Amino acid sequence: MIEIKKLTKQADNKLILRSIDLSIERGETVAILGPNGAGKSTLLKVLSTIIKPSSGFIKINGLDLKKDYTEIKKMFGYLPHSSLLYDHYSPYENLVFFGKVYGVENPEQRAIELVKEVGLSFFLNEPVKNFSRGMIQRIAIARAIVHYPEILYLDEPHTGLDQGAISILNNVILSMKAKGTTTLMVTHDFKQAAEICDRIIIIKNGKIVDDFRLEERTLNLVTEKYQLQVEGVS
Repeated sequence: MIEIKKLTKQADNKLILRSIDLSIERGETVAILGPNGAGKSTLLKVLSTIIKPSSGFIKINGLDLKKDYTEIKKMFGYLPHSSLLYDHYSPYENLVFFGKVYGVENPEQRAIELVKEVGLSFFLNEPVKNFSRGMIQRIAIARAIVHYPEILYLDEPHTGLDQGAISILNNVILSMKAKGTTTLMVTHDFKQAAEICDRIIIIKNGKIVDDFRLEERTLNLVTEKYQLQVEGVS
């Protein structure tokens, strides 16, 4: 599904990503862990065509990221640190707008379904500017999946969410997984990574230092691997 070979990204004479090799299978849910500045968000930005790599090769669903980025953009949903929502619009208006941009059939119905799925039906027609950080994040998640994407790129998706909203988000991710969606999630929340991900990738100084599958949903394993690779604690 996603094939990355010798990917590097340099900015201001600093190597942010250093010869990344990575293969993600269709339907996998993968957490990307690492300290601040490790290159995690940069990797998502490259994959989502926001920034260009300095070198290397990326194929997504058999398409070349450099040549076929227009087609590739239709395949994924991206949740960055910012919501990308129009704050003077309601959730309904935002989702209808983005649904139309992506050519979603019956975007009005899709908007209503998604607002219900993220637990905010009562606020369907309220301006987003009046929402809390957690509420905005929930609608931003709905925006990212409005067009039924094959791939989800999530950058710190649990930030600002209370426990109820975290459960809603995890259910959305697992529901998308059940439909075959591939998810890459940058997170500092080891607990959520352990609960919903099949695989953990740890990045340090722009390099992948560990890549392992979670046969059992154990937080201890994730914590131990991270401490060993990043903090040097065994």
